[in-house]
Amino acid sequence: MGFTPITKMNKIILTKDDVLRAQKHTLSNKAAARYLGVSYNVYKRYALVFNDNESGKTLFDKHLNRQGKGIKKHLGGYGKSKNFHKHPLRDVLEGRVDVSNYTVDILKARLIQEGFLIEQCNCCSFEERRVVDYKVPLVLNFKDKNKHNWKQDNLEFLCYNCYFLNVGNIWSDNQLKQMEDYQINKNTNNKDDEPTWDLDDTHIQHLKELGLWDGDDGDEFIDTI
Repeated sequence: MGFTPITKMNKIILTKDDVLRAQKHTLSNKAAARYLGVSYNVYKRYALVFNDNESGKTLFDKHLNRQGKGIKKHLGGYGKSKNFHKHPLRDVLEGRVDVSNYTVDILKARLIQEGFLIEQCNCCSFEERRVVDYKVPLVLNFKDKNKHNWKQDNLEFLCYNCYFLNVGNIWSDNQLKQMEDYQINKNTNNKDDEPTWDLDDTHIQHLKELGLWDGDDGDEFIDTI
């Protein structure tokens, strides 16, 4: 993260700005602590001291996320990936865990939930959330193009636009045509021509590698667009 806590007499000191910055880039108090590189108890001690200027709540209480808003609930994943969440993510990112049977969508979710990567585009800093489900349109990009290299310094989030400009296509030409036709049909209320959103196996695999495929029937993928 590039953050080094202030220490005095071997005691970590967090400022209000430190806590606010961590909360801006995370969805929970635990993730904020990890973002700052301190223990949860140290973070909590300071977050309870500082108050939000508008609401009067402590920063800790203001950042509580009991409903898990914006955090995926299915980190168990699919198939052989169901045990992925049992391994400390640090072990995964430092190569101590075999990732061959794990899926990118779960890695993406854990990187965000546990505060290892900021949930914003690494290129343009885009971080706007969709109101209906609190999602940010981001793709997990592997800098060296090796999708089996899950070391943290090889991972970054890119918004759809920056991914398209710097890496490649997210959707096939046929998929784009279906989306464009769908918007036209939706505006004209012509439901007879609604697309089926059929994807071939190659494109489904491509979406999985981008962390954009969350289910076997594709409903979650369609929801992201």
